[in-house]
Amino acid sequence: MRNRLATRLLSELSKPGRRAARYPAADLPGERPLDELFPADALAAAPPALPELAEPDVVRHFTNLSTLNMSVDTHFYPLGSCTMKYNPKRNERLAGLPGMADVHPLQPESTLQGILQLLFELQRMLGEVSGLPCVSLHPAAGAHGELAALMTAAAYFRDRGEKRTKVLAPDSAHGTNPASAVIAGFQAITVRTDADGCVDLDDLDAKLDDEIAVFMITNPSTLGLFDRQVAEVARRVHARGGLIYLDGANMNAILGVARPGDFGADMMHFNPHKTFSGPHGGGGPGAGPICVSEALGPYLPDPIVIRTADGYAIDRDRPKSIGQVRSFFGNVGVLVRAYCYLLTHGPDGLRQVSEQAVLNANYLLARIRHILPVPHGDRCMHEFVASAEQLKKTRGISAMDIAKRLLDYGFHAPTVYFPLTVPEALMIEPTETESKETLDAFCEALFRITEEDPDLVHAAPTTTVIRRPDEVTAARKPVVRWATEGS
Repeated sequence: MRNRLATRLLSELSKPGRRAARYPAADLPGERPLDELFPADALAAAPPALPELAEPDVVRHFTNLSTLNMSVDTHFYPLGSCTMKYNPKRNERLAGLPGMADVHPLQPESTLQGILQLLFELQRMLGEVSGLPCVSLHPAAGAHGELAALMTAAAYFRDRGEKRTKVLAPDSAHGTNPASAVIAGFQAITVRTDADGCVDLDDLDAKLDDEIAVFMITNPSTLGLFDRQVAEVARRVHARGGLIYLDGANMNAILGVARPGDFGADMMHFNPHKTFSGPHGGGGPGAGPICVSEALGPYLPDPIVIRTADGYAIDRDRPKSIGQVRSFFGNVGVLVRAYCYLLTHGPDGLRQVSEQAVLNANYLLARIRHILPVPHGDRCMHEFVASAEQLKKTRGISAMDIAKRLLDYGFHAPTVYFPLTVPEALMIEPTETESKETLDAFCEALFRITEEDPDLVHAAPTTTVIRRPDEVTAARKPVVRWATEGS
């Protein structure tokens, strides 16, 4: 009964006359009716058709809904490329301290010295981790960081009087890379990857010319591989006057081990919700700080926090900047969590984070590759891409079937059907926060699924409130469900 009620809309639970509280009519002296306070054309003909519910109805509705959700706090989330690691609750408490949460961006700078010092130190930390010293904390998400960095690169080339119109990205790149390039005004061009999942240098050479502005590379890649040719790729791009953009989505694999600036990157973004364990999911808020070389620093978005003889200040006197890309100073609450995470771990701790993430991924790879082959090698970085192609041929069980059936075993599904270069792809990323016992339980679930009756797997999930939806139809013909008055 609880589940049935939890999946109904509040408007469907509504009963005329129900209220959470009833208040007596106002009896203030001189009270005037609404039609005297507001113009007639500003007043609605009738009150809005809001659900009418008692307080317990509302509380139980949302509480029951919350128990139906999967989250990192309740389930293992091996969602490849998303780095769904556990979020330490201490960081939540620290970000909620009054000195962090209750400040207002329009206060005088003299009253914001604490938060400005934190942001200044975070800029320096990110610059050190990336090997790129100039930092903007402004962008609101990873893809927004990509766009801001490409706009920064465009301003750099305009200032030099160079007309560069093309952005290259490997076929294993995140889909946001070519999208960001187009939005920034560039032509997006795909570069092939070779059989080892690395950039095909011959195809790169064929597409390099004097109109190349940026080569965007995700390293480690979405295949979970570190491109050992990355320094050579950077050398060839730089030789044609272009810049290297490093998609920092997979930085969780190389923290404290390798710095993008050291292997040739000129720009990059961080995903604090992935790498530095901020809240992840539910649509935000996010952050996408960008780090660039000194040559690109003058063009970064405004504002930047600086240290002066009198303390900390917001520097807006930056004539070459591309301008402000986010209100005030970005999503500061997310940045505070990233600061806490970095300060907690320190340099040695960050390296341990990546070493453990890589160890966990390789442990899973080694345990499941006999049933779900991994086309690109027997070693990986933070994640790997397995293939259910053979299982589909022999038993009729697809990657999507496995993903749905895992829900019945209490595990969130891995990323499926991405990247497109791997047939029946399952992209699996355990992160460093999961125990060996959890990883073993996940493996055992996969072993059972591959041996189950295919008809049972095709019908999965069978234990969830919402059974298997027709996702293709839902995507192509979305239907918004409304309850109208009297329905």
